[in-house]
Amino acid sequence: MGIVNIEDELHDQLRKATKVSCRSINAQAAFWIRIGMLCETNPTLSFNEIIQRELQSAGVSVPPLAVSEP
Repeated sequence: MGIVNIEDELHDQLRKATKVSCRSINAQAAFWIRIGMLCETNPTLSFNEIIQRELQSAGVSVPPLAVSEP
């Protein structure tokens, strides 16, 4: 555990994101860091594919959405 220095603008964006994600500032920062690291180490996967894999590895079963015809 330690202290990470970030720019004021990034901290402001982080604080704003917590309102949408219902995470604490620390949890939101940890999420961004983890997903960013996964994106960098898996450049052929999309963000959605990474999230789907993370959910599956956590044991979350999310059925695909049914697409209805207009």
